[in-house]
Amino acid sequence: MSRQPWHDAAEAVALPLLALAGALLLFGVLVGLHGQSPVQAWMLLFVGAFGDAFSWQNTLQRAAPLMLTALTVALPARAGLIVIGGEGALVLGGLACAGLPYLLPLPQGLAGTALLLLAAALVGAAWVALAGALRQYRGVNETISSLLLSYIAIAVFKHLVEGPLRDPASLNKPSTRPIPASMQIGGMFGYDVHWGLAWGVLLCLLAALWLACSSHGFATRIVGGNARAARLVGLPTHRLIISACALGGGCAGLAGGIEVAAVQTSANASLIAGLGYAGILVSFVARHQPLAIIPVAILFGGFGAAGSLLQRRMGLPDASVQVLLGFAFVLILASEALRGRMLPFSLLPQRAPLPTAKAAA
Repeated sequence: MSRQPWHDAAEAVALPLLALAGALLLFGVLVGLHGQSPVQAWMLLFVGAFGDAFSWQNTLQRAAPLMLTALTVALPARAGLIVIGGEGALVLGGLACAGLPYLLPLPQGLAGTALLLLAAALVGAAWVALAGALRQYRGVNETISSLLLSYIAIAVFKHLVEGPLRDPASLNKPSTRPIPASMQIGGMFGYDVHWGLAWGVLLCLLAALWLACSSHGFATRIVGGNARAARLVGLPTHRLIISACALGGGCAGLAGGIEVAAVQTSANASLIAGLGYAGILVSFVARHQPLAIIPVAILFGGFGAAGSLLQRRMGLPDASVQVLLGFAFVLILASEALRGRMLPFSLLPQRAPLPTAKAAA
């Protein structure tokens, strides 16, 4: 009995789609218990996400950071690690972007923006690389350490934003000083969608090319498939794993820097919005494939954009969309138990039995 490549490809597409359908069904049941029409809720979800040009702009703007935080999970996953610390790297990246003008005199314009984003990416890369180093050199589970590092990052962020870096003019909402207007990132081609979307798409494409076409990316995939075999053939597993974590963390840090430079204009509590945690779901739905992250991030960005429409039209809490995402995450994880079992064995191509010694005689 053998499995054909088409069967694995079909499962990779069908399982996430079935999990999303199940999440929508459970969300409809919850809406029905609230006394509202599930069909209307499903329609509003997609109208609010993709119904008109304004909805598309809101969706794409929300999708931009999700692409980058999903790469924070996807790239280490291809090296065999499950890192969920994108939220910490994002907030520290935003803090680095807003805090760099406190430390250095920066040039105005595009050069200053580039330095802000570079600082954000470097801080995010160092933070997630720390989780990879703890895993490789001290045997600390990377899932737990990256999550705990996120809590530490958020605590450091709050301490600095509400203390030494606080702008005295920010009364009700502690914030750093706004970055200069010449360093802020504007919209693309006159639309409300900022250039962070272009960064997200570009880095997903580059990540896919890196994994598929470069020797370093190939070695990273070998380590993720079997780290022991990789060590036996002489691959530098420590360096490959830590570099994958650093690349993923750099994407999350860049997401935080873009949120500051394009949306918030300063570092404040609005950065702690769960974008790093949503990126975990996007990466798992996309099966840690960088190219698949793009449409999945757009879909979940659309769900987030539709939350306010559900609130206005049906009286549902704006956070009800988070329940939908929670259902999706649980079902995506549960669907892994069905991998390799979707088709009955009788429908799989059968391999001819090998001849026995008696038959050969």
